[in-house]
Amino acid sequence: MEAVLGHLRGAIERGEYAIGDRLPSEAELCRALEVSRPVLREALRALQTMGLTVSRTGKGTFVVASAVEDPTFGDYTAGDLLEVRRHVEIPVAGYAARRRTPDNLDRLSHLLDRMERETDTTAWVAMDTLFHLTVAEAAQNPVFRRVIEEIRDALARQSAFLNELGGRREQSDREHRAIVEALLDGSDHDAEEAMAHHLDRVETTLTDIVRPTRTDTPTEGAPEA
Repeated sequence: MEAVLGHLRGAIERGEYAIGDRLPSEAELCRALEVSRPVLREALRALQTMGLTVSRTGKGTFVVASAVEDPTFGDYTAGDLLEVRRHVEIPVAGYAARRRTPDNLDRLSHLLDRMERETDTTAWVAMDTLFHLTVAEAAQNPVFRRVIEEIRDALARQSAFLNELGGRREQSDREHRAIVEALLDGSDHDAEEAMAHHLDRVETTLTDIVRPTRTDTPTEGAPEA
C-alpha cells in the first residue's frame, strides 16, 4: 500500500493531478497500478487523511491540495492533537505514577500484554487508545479521563495512520512498556519522561510521513502492491 500511496502522492505533488482534478476511477487505477481494490482504497483513504484529496459520493475522488500540510484525524489536525496531548498526557502520567492503585496497574499490565501479542491491526489500535484512557484513569481525576475520551476517536485514527504508514506498532509497544514500568515504580519523573518520549516519537513519525526525504532519481514503472 505504501508504494501505491507514494506513487499517487508523488503524481499530485508533481502536478500530474492538479487541484480540482478528479482522479481516475478505482477500476482504472487498479488496472494501471496493477493492485487490488482493497490496497488502492487504503491508499486513497491515506491521501484523504493527508488532506490532498476529498471523496465525493457518486462523483469520485478530487484533488484539493498539492502538498501535505497537517493531517486531520476526525475533528482535529495532527498538530492540534499533539499540542493538547503534550499538555495533558505528560502531567497525567506523573499523577498516575503517584496515585495509581493495584487495580490500575493490573489493568495496564494485562492490556499491554495483550497488545504485544495481538496480530490484528484493528484490535491493536482499539487497545492503543484504551491504554491511554487507562493511564488517565490511574491519575484519579475524572476530568483527565473526560479529555482523553473527547479525543479518543482522533487518537484511534492517528494510531491506525501511524501504524499503517510509519510501522509504529512494535516501537509503540516498547514505549508503552516504559510508561507502565515507571508507573509500577511509582516514579512521576520517569513516567512523565516516558510519556514525553512516546509523544516525541509520534511527532517524528508524523513528520517523516508528511515530509518524506526526497530523491532526485525518479522511479519508473508502476508500484507493486
